Amino acid sequence: MVMKRVGWMAASLLGLAGSAHAAAAHFVASEVTVDGHRYPFQVFVPADWTPDRAWPVVLFLHGSGERGSDNEAQLKQGLPPWLEKHGGDFPAVVVAPQAPDNTVWSGEVERAAVAALEKSITAYHGDRTRLYLTGLSMGGYGVWQVAVDHPGMFAAAAPICGGILGLDDMPELKVYGVPGGADPYAWVAQRVKPTPMWIFHGAIDDQVPPADSRAMNKALSRAGDEVRYTEFPGVNHGSWVPTYDSPALWPWMFSHRTVSKG
Repeated sequence: MVMKRVGWMAASLLGLAGSAHAAAAHFVASEVTVDGHRYPFQVFVPADWTPDRAWPVVLFLHGSGERGSDNEAQLKQGLPPWLEKHGGDFPAVVVAPQAPDNTVWSGEVERAAVAALEKSITAYHGDRTRLYLTGLSMGGYGVWQVAVDHPGMFAAAAPICGGILGLDDMPELKVYGVPGGADPYAWVAQRVKPTPMWIFHGAIDDQVPPADSRAMNKALSRAGDEVRYTEFPGVNHGSWVPTYDSPALWPWMFSHRTVSKG
């Protein structure tokens, strides 16, 4: 299927037309302002979306190669291309923020991603008991960061080829806030409670080695958290392709809910 990409005005017109004919699945461009800085994002609106019921909402965090300000590059890898092909019956809203060049998913950029999620929850009647989190590479690190900083917010999360510790060639890519001298994996495992995690990684990833994902799987298991770990044999860094093609991923994800916030 070919997904439409529209702006807010066009989305309003689609909503009006929906009274006679249900709209097809489409992406809508939007933005938020955080600390005086503009942050663009895209929203995947499912087919037959209606304000008459509450919808699950997925926050998707892209990798380092999709950074920028064009509000388009974050749709090139991972979940958005999968939705282009398979999103005709996808039952959730998806929020895809874009991180600026030379940033990671922490600090103000992380706050902007959460602000985009909040704006989308309001605009698209999101169900706060069914918020989900996923991301790849730099976005996989971002999944851990957001889960650490917002424990209990997400019903389930799926970090893909991410990690906890900084890389030799990108030391700024790490989970921030780990106290000096602490075991970073045990610390993260305690902080992300009670979010169920399904971790994915390629076995021969030479950009983000799978050691951190393996260590987090062990730490979460020791902490008694709900965790699954899938390592794809013979797969390098692009493990997001088999991840989003995994037929069990979304049923597992959507089977979880958080306690109602009232």
